[in-house]
Amino acid sequence: MAKQYWLMKSEPDVYSWDTLVQDGSGIWDGVRNHTAKLNMQAMKVGDEALFYHSNIGKECVGIMKITEAAFPDPTAEEGSPWVVVRVEPVRPLAHPVTLAAIKGDPKLAGMDLIRLSRLSVGRVTAEEWKHILKKSEKPGT
Repeated sequence: MAKQYWLMKSEPDVYSWDTLVQDGSGIWDGVRNHTAKLNMQAMKVGDEALFYHSNIGKECVGIMKITEAAFPDPTAEEGSPWVVVRVEPVRPLAHPVTLAAIKGDPKLAGMDLIRLSRLSVGRVTAEEWKHILKKSEKPGT
C-alpha cells in the first residue's frame, strides 16, 4: 500500500512542534471528531503528516511520521470510540507554510485544511504534499 499523507493540527500552547521534538515521540490524543477519528484509523505505520500549529501561528511547521497505528485514547473515558496514533518528528520545514499562503495557492484549494477548516486531522494528497514541501523551501511562500 502506498504511503499516505496527513495534516494534524495542534494548538502550540497546548502541544507544540518543539515539545514533540523534545519528547522524541508522542501520542496524538484528544481528537473528538468522528471524521478526524476515521482519518487516524486509516493511518499506517510509515505514513507522514504535517504538524500544523492552529490558532497561534496557523502554519505548517514540521513533518512527523506515524510510528504506531490507531489504538484507544488513554485520555478518553473507557469504552469511548476515540483513538490515538503515535508519532515521531522527522524534520522541521525549512520555512513554515502559513494558512494564508495555502489559501492563496490555487493548487492547494482542494485541501481538507481549506474545505473542512475545523477538521483537526485531514488527508493530504501526494501532489499537495509535494507542493507544500516545495513552498517550504522559500520563506514567505
